[in-house]
Amino acid sequence: MILKDVFLVFISMIILVICVLIGVAFLTLLERKVLGYIQVRKGPNKVGFLGILQPFSDALKLFTKEQTFPYMSNFNIYYFSPVVNLFISLFLWMVMPFVSVYLNFNLSLLFFLSVSSLSVYTIMLAGWSSNSSYSLLGSLRSIAQTVSYEVSLALILMSFIFLVLSLDLFDFMGFQTYVWFVFLAFPLCVMWLVSGLAETNRTPFDFAEGESELVSGFNVEYSSGTFAMIFLAEYASILFMSMVSVVLFLGGDINSFFFYVKVVGISFFWIWVRGTLPRFRYDKLMYLAWKSFLPCSLNYLMLFFCFKMLIFVILL
Repeated sequence: MILKDVFLVFISMIILVICVLIGVAFLTLLERKVLGYIQVRKGPNKVGFLGILQPFSDALKLFTKEQTFPYMSNFNIYYFSPVVNLFISLFLWMVMPFVSVYLNFNLSLLFFLSVSSLSVYTIMLAGWSSNSSYSLLGSLRSIAQTVSYEVSLALILMSFIFLVLSLDLFDFMGFQTYVWFVFLAFPLCVMWLVSGLAETNRTPFDFAEGESELVSGFNVEYSSGTFAMIFLAEYASILFMSMVSVVLFLGGDINSFFFYVKVVGISFFWIWVRGTLPRFRYDKLMYLAWKSFLPCSLNYLMLFFCFKMLIFVILL
């Protein structure tokens, strides 16, 4: 019986990963369409009806192109870094609080923080193993940025954890039955979204892929399938951060159709910001993380901690 249950969970995990990859494909199409209309042009509209098959033709083109290998690269690390990066991004989805459980256990938020921090190493190794000055500089920028914003992300998450006193994502749904956390801690939610933008290396914080000064950042030496894997990992992370945002402070009722509408809405916010804002200056990015978000999230953490202590004192 246990073997059958494990087999069913494994099958459902594979189905979830396939659905995520299809979602990523159409998220890229949505992004190109939205950016097209923001810049007063059409976007993809030739492949299939209204360009709806464009992501699949892009995937076919990328995975069938000739793979290039830099002669001086550290080949094994260079080759496997994008694969591990994509695996980590998809593995994160296993904490999604579905009825079929996956890896959503009592410490699922801790698991999320642990696994998401591993992506720093893949980017670092991808940049270093390419043996290129541009890719190394891009990966160093990315490491500094990701580590800085992981601190603020963890502190913001701790504030929500103090409210719920649980590390299980299912409990966040129960606590938001009558009022969403976005109404209780609006500044925290805004900080979470901005930190999410920085964590996923998106505009206006896309210093790891600063096209204007670094050619293409840490992925400059990658082509065809390996480049596609880095691309897929980034967009899977965007969708995942949107899902976590909805669970944390927008109600997050997984059984409701509106849950998925909210996930698409937050993903649209990621695209909207890219089409609207120019790139930040790097020193301002670090200033924002260490001198704005860190003190603010620490103050909120102390506030919620005091609230909980007060409630315990009253109950006792």
